[in-house]
Amino acid sequence: MGLNFPTELDDWRRWQAGQHRLQRMRARLSGTARETPTLGIAVRGASPTVLLAIDSRSPSGIASLHGLLSRVPELAVVSCVHSPSELRELLGGEETGARISEIDVLPDSLALVVGAGHYLPAGAAAWTLATRRGLPMTVVQHGLLTPFNPPLPPQAHVLAFSEAEGAFWASGRDDVGWTVVGSQLFWDAADASAEPAAGGVPQYLGQLHGAELPRRGMARAASRFWHETGAVYRPHPAEVDRLSRVQHALWERQGMRIDRSKRPLAALGGPVVAAFSTGILEAAAAGLPSWSFYPDPPRWLAEFWERYGIRRWEVDADPTPAPARPAVEPAQAIADAVLTLAEGAS
Repeated sequence: MGLNFPTELDDWRRWQAGQHRLQRMRARLSGTARETPTLGIAVRGASPTVLLAIDSRSPSGIASLHGLLSRVPELAVVSCVHSPSELRELLGGEETGARISEIDVLPDSLALVVGAGHYLPAGAAAWTLATRRGLPMTVVQHGLLTPFNPPLPPQAHVLAFSEAEGAFWASGRDDVGWTVVGSQLFWDAADASAEPAAGGVPQYLGQLHGAELPRRGMARAASRFWHETGAVYRPHPAEVDRLSRVQHALWERQGMRIDRSKRPLAALGGPVVAAFSTGILEAAAAGLPSWSFYPDPPRWLAEFWERYGIRRWEVDADPTPAPARPAVEPAQAIADAVLTLAEGAS
């Protein structure tokens, strides 16, 4: 199994829009619909060859891309989640060049665009520039892959967690290549190594925001797991919409504990359980017992668990094994690959 939408971004966007139709309608009626984000752009150095697109402040997004900020000497950055002053700080204070209001006037020295893809605002703007100038795009994997992931840009080169991940994301396309670099998120988790607490209460990682599984199914799975184990529910950072907040309040009235502390997974101590969260493997890398739990899983989810070696709660005696640790730190491997690709494209 590969991507449901291996080549057409518009098809993926229509599917995504359909999954969140109710939330968007309520946002429009309440006047809380999101405006088009403003892009912050900054440059370090006189002749940067790499344009880095940042669309997320999530732990996985930071782990996959932010290492480039300190490892690529001359760099241009476009971000939809940082203000210009934050970008100046990220790029090194006084070394940062003047802010640029239009992405089209970025230096002609650019040879490579890097990001999480071309489906979010900063990545889309960077991809538009790449298309106009004939620049290649490198996509850095930041989370686990499902059939519902957006397709890769044409002629993209992927920096993947593993050989299997590169092949899955390419989905048989002959215009896509990949290099295995590992996951910085898992590397950092292994370095943080946690001691499992004896008799620790399980933590169920929330994914109510996701489009891959029905919200009703996710809520049912979390409720059932809590009733059976007394687990603590840990909301995903994106669970801030009204429906999610209502669900959290209902669970709290019923007696479920909600952990909003945003502590690192390695600090939780108890077993970590989720439907298909990247946190399952992050916890395993940190030395915490972790499992999946989602009753009557669809075929793609069962295949997802098998592909990643994820163990099932109350089915498998042993927890999920830790991901293999690469010989080179992924952040450095990503930077080395980016600089090599940029040099080759110059």
